[in-house]
Amino acid sequence: MNTATLVQLAASDHQWAVAAAFIGGIFVAGALVWAVRAGMRYMDQESPRPQPDEQPRLPDGGAVREMREMREPDEIPLTPRTGSRLMPYELHHASTRTGKDQQRKRWLPGSSGAFGSGGPGHV
Repeated sequence: MNTATLVQLAASDHQWAVAAAFIGGIFVAGALVWAVRAGMRYMDQESPRPQPDEQPRLPDGGAVREMREMREPDEIPLTPRTGSRLMPYELHHASTRTGKDQQRKRWLPGSSGAFGSGGPGHV
């Protein structure tokens, strides 16, 4: 907006609208200043940030790495009808165990096709 437009607005019948817009702008600016000051007071009441020597550190052995292994089901042993029942302490804590074969299974080319791919499927 240039000065001529502002003069025209101030001199026309819309002077009350211009005054209301100016007062509304001052109100919004005051609300923003109040919000920033309230936020600063709130941050002053928070506990201080940790110092560099208080930051967490890597363990002595270095970073923990991911371990990949092939797992196989750990079946519950069958008991004969005349035998004693299985007690909880005879069971393992996990339902799988480390597999004997640690080679990853790979798809063989031409051995299968996805649905709708036009492949021959299992051959």
